[in-house]
Amino acid sequence: METKAIVKYVRTSPRKTRLVADAIRGKRVGEALDLLTFINKKPARIIKKLLKSAMANAEDKKFEDIDSLLVSRIMVDRGPIWKRQLARARGKVNPIKKRTSHITIVLRS
Repeated sequence: METKAIVKYVRTSPRKTRLVADAIRGKRVGEALDLLTFINKKPARIIKKLLKSAMANAEDKKFEDIDSLLVSRIMVDRGPIWKRQLARARGKVNPIKKRTSHITIVLRS
């Protein structure tokens, strides 16, 4: 059996988020939570919250042992890019791309 949780339009770049996601892929839920607590990056806080949500979903689905769940899949997809402009000298502008991510966690017993 498996359960999942999804968060969309997260205001972090997918490239930085994948670094944190790769660290917990294939780990047990308890071990992944401990690891995310000590990773000093913004995506770690977001993924930790999402992992707790997936655990709560498993509890609602009446899984027997939540501590035995594995992070079987964690996917970080690219979301829309918010485009902004920064004013420069002589009436010119520089583009600013604010990247977003969609994160999906699948837990399996």
